[in-house]
Amino acid sequence: MGSELLAITRLFGAAPPPFRLVGPRITLRTPEREDFDDWAILRAESRGFLAPFEPSWPSDAVTRAGFRRRLQRYAADWRSDQGYSFLLIRRADRVLLGGISLSNVRRGVAETASLGYWIGERFARQGYMTDGLRLALAFAFDRLRLHRVEAACLPHNHASRRLLLKSGFREEGFAKEYLSIDGRWQDHLLFGLLASEWAQHGELTRASETVS
Repeated sequence: MGSELLAITRLFGAAPPPFRLVGPRITLRTPEREDFDDWAILRAESRGFLAPFEPSWPSDAVTRAGFRRRLQRYAADWRSDQGYSFLLIRRADRVLLGGISLSNVRRGVAETASLGYWIGERFARQGYMTDGLRLALAFAFDRLRLHRVEAACLPHNHASRRLLLKSGFREEGFAKEYLSIDGRWQDHLLFGLLASEWAQHGELTRASETVS
């Protein structure tokens, strides 16, 4: 990881350090305590949309105390180079759209992280998450210097599968009862993306955007 990232993580304890990645339509930035109201409203109104694809929501899922604990965990992850969580913000009006995380960072012989993401129901299928993943993956490979990013999705989550394939991931296999989602162990499709593949995918994407 870049020395500048290691330096700023030492300055913060109750929340992740202020950090942002800016794209044409969206910004990825670390969450702050002031984000609670927008975050809680979006999560609550999208619960029926999100819950079937996420771990069971705790009783304090959208409370201020629960949000503070999230921030503390995110800060600890940043300090220890274990994970990096971002909010997905629309640049035009600074509206919160969702979130993206790189978690379970493994260094040494692995240099790998797991990708996770969510988006509010009213913002789904509008290309925002595609834009967000471009920034997150560039951060993973160019700034964190990871060798590989992994992802998984439920077999019936066709939108997530399309998103991962569009973002350059390869479908690598099938894992029986891989994660506990919505209160029960469920099968998952497994995906992977190498730094070398990302570099090639990025070149192809930029070429396609130039032609269009």
